Amino acid sequence: MIFVAVSTFGFERLVSKMDDIAGRIGEEIIMQIGETKYHPKHAKYFNFTSEHEIKELCRRARIVVTHGGVGMILNALQEGVPVIVVPRLKKYGEVIDDHQLYLARELEKENKVTVVYDVDKLEVNLDRVGKNQSKFLRDRRLIDALKKYIEQAERG
Repeated sequence: MIFVAVSTFGFERLVSKMDDIAGRIGEEIIMQIGETKYHPKHAKYFNFTSEHEIKELCRRARIVVTHGGVGMILNALQEGVPVIVVPRLKKYGEVIDDHQLYLARELEKENKVTVVYDVDKLEVNLDRVGKNQSKFLRDRRLIDALKKYIEQAERG
């Protein structure tokens, strides 16, 4: 199963592309779409659920595809699941700055996630990541650093 999560804000570009992919592949895709206006036709979806359910879906997933938000990336990494990050981008009006892009690039440098910059390359990356049978190792240093980042951001 592939789990796609976009958190609260809508992310039409990612949700519609994953729905298109869901119509072509034989694997179950479950999406948490938040306030996305596009409703998938080929994949199961829901708007919101509990943190517990999100973690359970991450645990069950073969791959997690998510926006560049720290919380979702952290959930997937804690479960040792391969993560594909599609950052929301300023140029598409999805965010006010490219902070998700910067985080994604840093995690990509550390080989913690696969970053897809162009959604037209998402399917090829799903296939490539899916063929890698090894699970990502849980790296406490990364998890601790991300938690610290979240705590600092919440304090302002």
